[in-house]
Amino acid sequence: MRRRSAITLVLSLFVFCLNAHAQITAIKAGKVVDPESGTVASNQTIIVENGKITSIGSGATIPANATIIDLSSSTVLPGLFDMHTHLCMDVQAVRDAGNYYFTSLLDPDSYRSIQGVVNARTMLEAGFTSARDVGNEGNYACVSVRRAISRGLIPGPTFYTAGRIIAPYGGQFHLQPDKQNLAEPEYFFADTRDEMVKAIRQNAHYGATVIKIVVDDQRYIYSVEDIKFMVDEAARAGLKLAAHCWTRAGAHNAAVAGVTSIEHGFDMTDEDLAIAKKNGVVLVGTDYIAVDETPQNHGQWIDRLKRAHKIGVTMAYGTDATEEKAGNTRGSEAMRGIEPWVEAGIAPKDLLQAMTINAARLMGVDKQRGLLRVGLAADIIAVPENPLENINTLKKVSFVMKNGAVIKK
Repeated sequence: MRRRSAITLVLSLFVFCLNAHAQITAIKAGKVVDPESGTVASNQTIIVENGKITSIGSGATIPANATIIDLSSSTVLPGLFDMHTHLCMDVQAVRDAGNYYFTSLLDPDSYRSIQGVVNARTMLEAGFTSARDVGNEGNYACVSVRRAISRGLIPGPTFYTAGRIIAPYGGQFHLQPDKQNLAEPEYFFADTRDEMVKAIRQNAHYGATVIKIVVDDQRYIYSVEDIKFMVDEAARAGLKLAAHCWTRAGAHNAAVAGVTSIEHGFDMTDEDLAIAKKNGVVLVGTDYIAVDETPQNHGQWIDRLKRAHKIGVTMAYGTDATEEKAGNTRGSEAMRGIEPWVEAGIAPKDLLQAMTINAARLMGVDKQRGLLRVGLAADIIAVPENPLENINTLKKVSFVMKNGAVIKK
């Protein structure tokens, strides 16, 4: 009898744990935006179970044991992506004279990890449920932040990290002969094929989920053959390759080589934009930089954004926000990146696609997240108005859910 009672107790506890794990949430949404089609559906109910969407529609049945969230006065859409972040770097304008070389020297990796924790939280609260960190993280600080997020130790977006940036000698810094080591481990210098292989494999070994290279920024730049070699080597490790390209020559080489994404592409010609389109290269234009640029550079950013959109290059939203700004968080600054898109006259539908499905496809996770579909992760945000009519409503995210867990309500 005692044995039977013990078994019954164990089974009861097991069923209780299953029910606790299988918590069901029903979201009553006033409007639901589908970025892929650019349409809006009214009076929708989204059922979330075990972190995924199990039902969505006007006739969805709400289970009796569901927790109900009333967003009937809000517009609901998929969580957003920022595909060019540096969460483990806070440039202090006065202290660092706006130069992140000084930032990397003055802030130890332990402190930068803490910065990453804070920035990850504010990004998530702003509505970015996914983010790709493309280096400048010291000695794998962002990999540690990603692992902490994955284990549920801290709140943050679903995080993809590049590890150490691979670059020709010097990286993006100008070094002095008696201080040659000051740019490492911020960068991994790789000038020969053996060094390129080692850099990619070391990044993969220490937990990078994407490879980032700097093509140019020195008088010597990576050739098309160099870049193709690294694209292939990264692919052997199951990793995509993002290429920092600031110059016209660098962007040309990256587009011809067929990298996964070109970062910045500030000086790209129409010809190179067309090559990028033909080769399936995604442009992560970091157009946020235009917000505080000089009038001349601001105009060039907006012009390149307009031309890329007209030519039809696939674009994914990425900001490159790094500087501390009084009264703003990293998340609120990242959302300001929509302003150049508005100035360029790009339709809200196209911007929303860049912030959701295009970014998800770039990372190869469009079967897991990026849209509100049955079977996909419940990454859901809410805003006061319809962003297809007023895109600036994205600056007023009132609700955030990531993987079915309510983050902001």
